[in-house]
Amino acid sequence: MFPVFQYPPLRLITQNSLSSMCLKLTFSRPVAFAQIWKSWFSSHSLLGKKNIILMGPPGAGKTTTGRIVGQKLDCPVIDIDDDVLETTWNMSVSQKLQDVGYEEFLEEEGKALLKFSASGSVISLSGSNPMHAAGMQHIKKNGIIVYLDVPTSVIMSRLKSKQMDRIVGLSPGVSLKDVLQFRKQFYKRWFDIRVLCGRDVAAEVVAEKVLDAVKRYQDSELETFISTRSSRSGRSTEEDSNKFYFSDVVIQGLALDGGLFVPERGLPKFTAEEWQGLIEATYVERAQVILERCIHPADIPASRLAEIVETAYGENFSCSKVAPVRHLAGNQFLLELFHGPTASFKDFALQLMPHLFAYCIPRSCNYLILVATSGDTGSAVLDGFSRLHDTDKQRIALMNFFPEDGVSPIQKSQMIGCQKENAWSVGVKSDFDFCQTAIKQIFTNSDFTGFLTVEYGTALAAANSINWARLLPQIVYHASAYLDLVHQGIISFGSPVDICIPTGNFGNILAAFYAKMMGIPIRKCICASNENNVLTEFVRTGVYDLRGRKLISSFSPAVDILKSSNLERYLHLIANEDGQLVTQLFNQLENQGHFQLQKDLLGKLQQDLVAGWCSDEDCLAAIHSVYSTTGYILDTHTAVAKVVADRLQDRTCPIIISSTAHYSKFAPAILRALRIAEINQNPLSQLHLLSSYSALPPIHWGLLETLKKTGNGDHQVCAADMSVLMSHIETLIQNHFMKVF
Repeated sequence: MFPVFQYPPLRLITQNSLSSMCLKLTFSRPVAFAQIWKSWFSSHSLLGKKNIILMGPPGAGKTTTGRIVGQKLDCPVIDIDDDVLETTWNMSVSQKLQDVGYEEFLEEEGKALLKFSASGSVISLSGSNPMHAAGMQHIKKNGIIVYLDVPTSVIMSRLKSKQMDRIVGLSPGVSLKDVLQFRKQFYKRWFDIRVLCGRDVAAEVVAEKVLDAVKRYQDSELETFISTRSSRSGRSTEEDSNKFYFSDVVIQGLALDGGLFVPERGLPKFTAEEWQGLIEATYVERAQVILERCIHPADIPASRLAEIVETAYGENFSCSKVAPVRHLAGNQFLLELFHGPTASFKDFALQLMPHLFAYCIPRSCNYLILVATSGDTGSAVLDGFSRLHDTDKQRIALMNFFPEDGVSPIQKSQMIGCQKENAWSVGVKSDFDFCQTAIKQIFTNSDFTGFLTVEYGTALAAANSINWARLLPQIVYHASAYLDLVHQGIISFGSPVDICIPTGNFGNILAAFYAKMMGIPIRKCICASNENNVLTEFVRTGVYDLRGRKLISSFSPAVDILKSSNLERYLHLIANEDGQLVTQLFNQLENQGHFQLQKDLLGKLQQDLVAGWCSDEDCLAAIHSVYSTTGYILDTHTAVAKVVADRLQDRTCPIIISSTAHYSKFAPAILRALRIAEINQNPLSQLHLLSSYSALPPIHWGLLETLKKTGNGDHQVCAADMSVLMSHIETLIQNHFMKVF
């Protein structure tokens, strides 16, 4: 085991501003991890004195793969079944199992493993070895465990063809499928690296994947992040002279130069065979696999990441499928992203991110999370951070800023009701763009952040969609939706789909594009706007123009946004990571209120994206029409996407519409769309009225319970003034954290 993961060290970086006495506390992934692996692996051998240990169910191909890996590395190969167990027992494994029975067999097998030692070898475990904890702890001390993850249906087919009926745990009344599913919990506990193995993948290919996975594990220094505004040439800025890893960007959120962090080497790519291996997987299993590829184990070990994912997408989601795909009509399908505790797609990131954040931060520093929300983020981030362990909540506080008059009454009630002892909501007398811009300016105000660090031992962090850990979980549900359509027999893998997403800040649609880059066959990403249609105009013309534009309040407030932060990441990508160009464009937007893309970049953009917008009237009409014909109620944002999808899809392939929120959150608009004449102003009464319609989906349980418990409590309201916001921040820190004296 690697105890270094439990006590990550601090790196202190001197700030140039606020005098040389001001230190900025940032976290770097455990340096000892890389040092351990450098001692494990020499320049002449991938192995050194340590072992590569192959683990997986019976029929996974461990023995054959182990022999090939051993040949490639020119090192000893040991098969636990043949070379250890049968030699120790002087009988076949199947005979031993028959003689002593299931429980005694596991104990005898574990004892044999405890007596075994080897170095510089490739070891193939038995399928049942991982079920003996002491034996696995012993063997793990001297190697890296590689899990050959093969779909259960493939394993069952292989075992049936080999007529293998002597499987540990198999008995009358217990099916082979049950045995294989039961064992997965033990495999997840022990592995360091997962290798996906499909149905028809040759052992030679699997062996190469094992070696590639081990090299990735060894080369932990390579998975770094850069700012969208960093220069590839010169490397003169602080971002360019220091390496930033996943742990760093989760904590820091925004780059020091005002840009957004992106992976320097891009996102990992899955083969078609690897994606197909996830068709039968649950949402949690898919999330674990995808996130393991995007987060190096030096930052978060696979076993800990698995625990975090299971916690994030467990009983707090009302649907066991987490993000189910429902047929709406014709070739249109809804990706339901509202089954989390606060009824919006934001829960997918914000049930996961707090646990990632708490794991990555140093134990000796306090952190204040700053959030700006146009509606749904506030309650989602408050709920997510409230689910941390008590010890984590003592060192992590949160302040949520939202436009006081720019969210729905129910959204406001949620944000106020979700306030906890370490989390506050503050209404700002302005719009979302002011809130978001203010937070960006606070993060880049080194005098203020330095003062908080020195005076209160507190660092600032962001939980908005500008944080990479917010964006990453969204990739999972777009990939999962496609795999669900394949699993349901709607399409075969490789057939294209279009995706239509109500878009304001560009994060959700960017995540869909990232899923496409990772190998999901998405043809077009359709950007759906309301009357704040700056993104639609930009996609059509290449001109991003805010001059003279005022934010329009609409029935879909979560996309009432004019400045789309995550657009910067997309432009950085299609501009071949030209940080200077990105800096120029967004400086021009900040200073002059507009910019225009070059013709070649616009061409690239229009290959990926199409866009349209929808009026409030058309939005309400769509809600009424869909309910009248199907009995299903769309929320106002999903209705915007439905209208745009109807206009822009060519009906040559399925289209997945992201249903980003539950209609309960926007009850007044929904009741108006359903043509209810008299609407009670009490949010709880509105939900009870909607519930009487017995529509699909049912009223959201979590939202109803929140409103029952809290009503419309107190909250702070402040002017749209930077100094006032900073004063609120300092007051919260004074109340929650101790002064550093």
